[in-house]
Amino acid sequence: MRTTVTLEPDVAVKVQALAHRRGASFKATLNDLLRRGLGAQQRAERAPAFVVRPHHGGFRPGVDPTRLNQLIDDLEIEDFVDEAARSK
Repeated sequence: MRTTVTLEPDVAVKVQALAHRRGASFKATLNDLLRRGLGAQQRAERAPAFVVRPHHGGFRPGVDPTRLNQLIDDLEIEDFVDEAARSK
């Protein structure tokens, strides 16, 4: 089928460069690009919806959420002591 297509100048340059690299005609390269683009669109339309399954995000047994700041302080002290020991 013959039809006239008006391409943006930057798109035409990219298609021409790709055709040159492939050693193919402009027409064959443009048809290949259109097939790939349309095929990708069809695959995207058929993709199943992503479903988020919520779960309880509570703390593990034994973790007291009211003492998290103390836990962070303890971990920072351990890191400081480890770094000080390594620098000696």
